[in-house]
Amino acid sequence: MDAKMFREFGKAAVDFVADYLENIRDHDVLPSVEPGYMLQQLPKQMPESPEHWQHILADIDRVVKPGITHWQSPNMHAYYPTSVSYPSIVGEMLASGFSVIGFSWICSPACTELEVVVMDWLAKFLKLPAHFLHETEGPGGGVIQGSASEAVLVAVLAAREQAVRRERERRPELSESDIRGKLIAYSSDQSNSCIEKSGVLAAMPIKLLPAGEDLVLRGAALEAAIERDVAAGYIPVICIATLGTTGTCAYDDIESLASVCEAHQVWLHVDAAYAGGAFALDECAELRRGLERVDSLNFNLHKFMLVNFDCAAMWLRDANKVVDSFNVDRIYLKHKYEGHTQIPDFRHWQIPLGRRFRALKVWITFRTLGAEGLRAHVRKHIQLAAQFESLVLADPRFELVAPRALGLVCFRAKGDNEITSQLLHRLMERKKIYMVKAEHGGRQFLRFAVCGMDPKPTDIEFAWREIETQLTALSADQQVETRKAGEIADLTQHL
Repeated sequence: MDAKMFREFGKAAVDFVADYLENIRDHDVLPSVEPGYMLQQLPKQMPESPEHWQHILADIDRVVKPGITHWQSPNMHAYYPTSVSYPSIVGEMLASGFSVIGFSWICSPACTELEVVVMDWLAKFLKLPAHFLHETEGPGGGVIQGSASEAVLVAVLAAREQAVRRERERRPELSESDIRGKLIAYSSDQSNSCIEKSGVLAAMPIKLLPAGEDLVLRGAALEAAIERDVAAGYIPVICIATLGTTGTCAYDDIESLASVCEAHQVWLHVDAAYAGGAFALDECAELRRGLERVDSLNFNLHKFMLVNFDCAAMWLRDANKVVDSFNVDRIYLKHKYEGHTQIPDFRHWQIPLGRRFRALKVWITFRTLGAEGLRAHVRKHIQLAAQFESLVLADPRFELVAPRALGLVCFRAKGDNEITSQLLHRLMERKKIYMVKAEHGGRQFLRFAVCGMDPKPTDIEFAWREIETQLTALSADQQVETRKAGEIADLTQHL
């Protein structure tokens, strides 16, 4: 493929993507394919001879597109949103074109310095404490990770290594292996699965502490767990709190957790993967309470900031603790600008060596939409969720199971769990909208998250009609089954 053919293919691909996104409501949100569908349609070996791009693009439409779950559809209400926007797509394309591996400043100065700029822009937009800014004198700063999972793992690993060093100095009679065998970490039983996974990868148990009835983890529960573990000879390392839990978007009590962590020299990390976008809104200022006391924080731009996956922001109060934990220098990685006070080598802030030029799509998106456009996008999600909440409250057959939080509404059909389970089954079979089920306190419920590239009030109305219509149909079917069962019972008794 030469430059001429690339221009033709590239323009055709842009048209394909634009047509797809503009007409996404025409597709059922879930695909109608069975496992292995693609394996039957594609050759078992790569082609021996080159194929024309037009044939390839046709196969994308014929083979790939039918197997896509349409995450950008406004009828996607499962999990949390994963953003995309036209400016972000352009930024991704340009980054792919430059194709740099920016693990150090010299490997592409623009890659590192633009990341410093946009991370400070974002920290100010979200009104984070000044010590998280690169421009502030001190050891803090922000970095773009791939996902919240990576950010959490970085925090867990750094906290672990800092704890090992501290304990070796404090208790020289213990070997390093003895110390590592006593380390322990904490989070809520409402936290994301990536937190538990980080403990597996770090070879350090993470205790999932029971949240309160309101699904919030507070300092008292952490204090009790730490006191028990210290008495048993364990060494507390880190607590991972959540602002916007996966199940119900609950917010852990950062202030009380911070007090406990400070008293016991425990690293406090906050996973704000979803709710972090609301930090930018004055009406959600309460969510920022206590952030000046945390050691690290992550927020997914690909959830609320209209930047496509993967793109997760992470801020560190003291980046030196991560650099000291991860630093492995080889002669081929050295350059004469190493150690510059304003310019970090981000390879020391992450798991992999290589780094994508993610800052480019962030920069283009922020400039295209502006702060007011980003705030308006977050507020729109909140308003649409409020619209859905009002529909739930107006129907006596349904009930809320948690307070509405940002763009998430958790609700269920009244009665036993089987009704909610069958309702979801019917909805998934129809494939018009996509939700997932969660459970707390023995009650199953449905999560309705506002998602999609450009959701509108009419999309909320469409989803509600689908839900309430299917509950009506389910109730009618159950009445028929009950009547038939009664008739059979009467006939049996008569015989």
